[in-house]
Amino acid sequence: MAMRLQARASVAAACVVLAAAGGMARADELPLVTGKQWTESSEQVKKAYLIGIANIVQVERAYHAGNAPTDAQSVLPRLQKGLQDHTLDTVREGLDRWYASHRDQLQRPVIETLWFEMALPGLQKAR
Repeated sequence: MAMRLQARASVAAACVVLAAAGGMARADELPLVTGKQWTESSEQVKKAYLIGIANIVQVERAYHAGNAPTDAQSVLPRLQKGLQDHTLDTVREGLDRWYASHRDQLQRPVIETLWFEMALPGLQKAR
């Protein structure tokens, strides 16, 4: 129990430090990566983006330590479940294919495409 509380405190402290180091940007000021940036990025940059998303999911899992929030409280457990059959490479390849076949939608945020084109179908399949 003490280890769990210490881990939560460490995660919370890390989040505070990162928020302070990154400046106090408002949510409406945070840029979204779009299909334009995605299609112009190298494979390594794409993987780094996806690893960042995976890390956010892992931080939330560690923070809640077995006491996962409900679907009404967080989208991350559903994102994880919807993508459970994927690897970083299959997600990257899926996003590459989607943007290649939807060149008219390069302004669409990658996170939106990931959710609607990969995670939601994965959730429906998991039912």
